[in-house]
Amino acid sequence: MNADTSPRRNASVSLRRALAILDFVRSTPAGSGGATLTQLAEGVGVNKSSVLRLSAPLLEAGLLTRDRTSGRFRLGPAALSLWQAYLDQMDLRSVASDHLRHLMRRTGHTCHLVLLDGHDVVYADKVENTTTVRMASRIGARMPAHRTAVGKAILAFSPPDLVRDVLEDGLAPATSRTVTDPEVFVEELRRVRERGYSIDDRENEPEVRCVAAPVFDHNRDPIAAISVSSLVSRLPAARVRQLGPQVAAVAARISADLGAPAQPRGPGTAAGGYS
Repeated sequence: MNADTSPRRNASVSLRRALAILDFVRSTPAGSGGATLTQLAEGVGVNKSSVLRLSAPLLEAGLLTRDRTSGRFRLGPAALSLWQAYLDQMDLRSVASDHLRHLMRRTGHTCHLVLLDGHDVVYADKVENTTTVRMASRIGARMPAHRTAVGKAILAFSPPDLVRDVLEDGLAPATSRTVTDPEVFVEELRRVRERGYSIDDRENEPEVRCVAAPVFDHNRDPIAAISVSSLVSRLPAARVRQLGPQVAAVAARISADLGAPAQPRGPGTAAGGYS
């Protein structure tokens, strides 16, 4: 049998075209009410009868729906179920692990993955540097969010009510460099949003500097942060400014793996791989 006309090849071509239909509907603007039959035929590059044939099993499976009045195609409830199942299987620590290890190898400094819990941050993972200098942080440890780079990275993109609660709780200092003035703190969060990364310059520990960036979920909500940390002697201020965009780029890759929508490139959203 000629390979070009084999049932296996025909099935493969049909599957690819059906997936192309599904992807075209997915990318249709939300306010349009769905994709028309003509749009699908032109977008996928097949005739209308082929669209109807290929979309039939997608409609039966609930991956697509078709409006009885307009005839437009939209994603069906089964598509949401698949997406939710994908999210349920995602483990933040597993997703971030390889990225953290890569970041540690590139920078030579200890890297952390941290979650926000109330007004505190909780260390979820830690990748030690390759030198004899070891950080005192440990997985499971808690710190007030306001005096850490990771905490500020998350708070900068959190709802205003949460930031207001943190301010009302008080910005208790840990060192002489901890920001305790609410107005100064709010301005710092604005700068974090502008550049895409945050800095802890000896605010939590007297001899430690950190640079951090937020990690977003599929709703573009900040659910975590990653950081690079080291002693001041090994991480001068100039180096922190160099590391900021690198940390932000890695955080963006983790966010993308978690399904976060793409963010327009800005000062703190370096793209194109690790730098």
